[in-house]
Amino acid sequence: MKYAKWLLLLTAALLLIVVLGGSGYRYLGGAHSLDVVGEALLHGGPADLPGPGWSSYGNDAGGHRYSSAEQIDTTNVSDLEVAWVFSTGDLQTKQSAIDGSIAEGTPILVDEALVFCTPFNDVIALDPASGEELWRFDAKINLDQRPANQFVCRGVAQWRDDDPGTACSPRILMGTNDGRLIAVDAHSGQLCPGFGTQGQVVLDVGMELVWPGEFQVTSPPVVVGDTVVVGSAISDNVRVAAPHGTVRAFDAQTGEPRWDFDPIPRTVGNPDWQGDEPPVEGHANAWAPMSADPERGLVFVPTSSPSPDFFGGLRPGDNRHANSVVALNADSGTVNWAYQIVHHDVWDYDLPAQPGLYTVWRDGAAHDVVAQVTKTGHVFVLDRDTGEPFLPTKEIRVPSSDIEGEELSPTQPIPDAPPQLVPSHVSPGESFGLTWFDKRVCERRLGELRAEGLFTPPSVEGTMFYPFTGGGANWGGAAYDPRRNLLIINMSSLVHEIALIPSDDVSAAREVFHDQDVAPMHGAPFGARRGVVLSPLELPCNPPPWGIVAGVDLATGDIVWRRALGTLKDMAVLPLEVGTPTFGGPIATSGDVIFIASTMDYYLRALSTASGEELWRGRLPTTGNATPMTYIWKGRQYVVIYAGGSSRSGVPMDDKLIAFALPQE
Repeated sequence: MKYAKWLLLLTAALLLIVVLGGSGYRYLGGAHSLDVVGEALLHGGPADLPGPGWSSYGNDAGGHRYSSAEQIDTTNVSDLEVAWVFSTGDLQTKQSAIDGSIAEGTPILVDEALVFCTPFNDVIALDPASGEELWRFDAKINLDQRPANQFVCRGVAQWRDDDPGTACSPRILMGTNDGRLIAVDAHSGQLCPGFGTQGQVVLDVGMELVWPGEFQVTSPPVVVGDTVVVGSAISDNVRVAAPHGTVRAFDAQTGEPRWDFDPIPRTVGNPDWQGDEPPVEGHANAWAPMSADPERGLVFVPTSSPSPDFFGGLRPGDNRHANSVVALNADSGTVNWAYQIVHHDVWDYDLPAQPGLYTVWRDGAAHDVVAQVTKTGHVFVLDRDTGEPFLPTKEIRVPSSDIEGEELSPTQPIPDAPPQLVPSHVSPGESFGLTWFDKRVCERRLGELRAEGLFTPPSVEGTMFYPFTGGGANWGGAAYDPRRNLLIINMSSLVHEIALIPSDDVSAAREVFHDQDVAPMHGAPFGARRGVVLSPLELPCNPPPWGIVAGVDLATGDIVWRRALGTLKDMAVLPLEVGTPTFGGPIATSGDVIFIASTMDYYLRALSTASGEELWRGRLPTTGNATPMTYIWKGRQYVVIYAGGSSRSGVPMDDKLIAFALPQE
């Protein structure tokens, strides 16, 4: 048996080398030279670029995920070493819930503290130089609530009053897994008594929940002036009449409500939503991070699909403002403009990431844009003032549905540029397998699915969703190097099998499809089942790479470079860079270095911004499913990653925040 195991692994290695050798994925372009692309430098550069600290979730309100720190650069990044390690204690204190969590938090630098949240909504402040705990606030969430999206906290926000003597200025704002908005003093970790009721506001869901974990807040609030705006995460495919995806705004000092925005209109005759009765559907929520443009007074909201995900026969029309980038007036919550990415979504292709507010240099002029990465593998680049495409898109005809009552949009918007970054079609003959038997099983499974390319609708017999509902892009989003017009984005490439199930057969389907997610979609005539298409050896049936990272020129839409991201070292003892599914995002720095974890192997990587070449990798105790951050403190640059693992991905759990830095003299 031992000999057979190693023979199989050797065969796998040889096959993967052959596959990758002809994939065309590793590098598609040469170096993106500052001399070629750096018009911004010639013209003095965009104003107010993110500095060497990290004051917001994406370093600034627009989500650049870029730092002007340049102490760590391409010449010395290989010398990085662990500077400090902090353990949250969750492995010991949250044993009953740790397997239902995922560590996705990105710290921010507030005055003299590094502040972050754990998946269980503890807010912790650390000394930036040593990682020593300064204070801790425990939101005391109910660990028995079983949130549908796991226990998650991606980050916190800060607000400070113009009067430095104001109590709780600065303050830390956080949404919780049990639907609260909390404000604590950034210097002590104590609740701010003047905010809401003794430091917290309980969000009014407006209806009884099926169970406490149906509604939660997972992404950080966004702050514009003295207004704090928060979205929500809602369990998918439980029911049609689900909680509303309302975006809520509050006074950042008092917690008093200021406005709310429901992407689904609740009246008949609204041009954005068809139907003879007021919609009862929920969702269209903003579960991913939002962005803000303080100068324009706008909040940019990435919305999701209406409920349920896979049947839209009860919500005719395009369902405008769902699956859209919506620019809201920060003072009133009124819609300034909206651009819909997916019409009448029945694919769960909601907007999964923070809209990027960038300045692109083209033909000697600066253009303020919004760049939205998507689960389909596309990047939409829009004018920030109007919402019109900055890089052109076309309405492309897509397949129609064979489900009675389902009226799909005949077309979907597809960018002319950039091109799709991950594939959307695989034929049975292209299926992947480590052995002849493995490949034949994959050929059969793929051949049984309805597959007419991107936007093939759900069917009773089963439909291929490629990319799967996890992306393409996901919540980790993108980083943007404004000196190069270069967007850095990581994406996954897997196949989902989605099938509709007559509602009377849902219970029976659960007994048959033990390895798939079977959802009831109460109130619709169908439930649905969903599962990644895997071989008998539990590897994807589509060919690798299964995860990529790419650099895209936002002035032209050209893909400058693209490569596989992640090895099978910690999944199947194969160190080959075949790419793995990725969750978490990249950051970019003025040292021409990109930092990214996000893979299924246990590494934080440093890549060349110019070429995507790997320059260094730092070993982690488990997967780093968070987006890293970097800052300079007392003359030393640190790079920090939260390595906590993910039970959903079947990797070991941990609770460590790890800082890397160059050796001190």
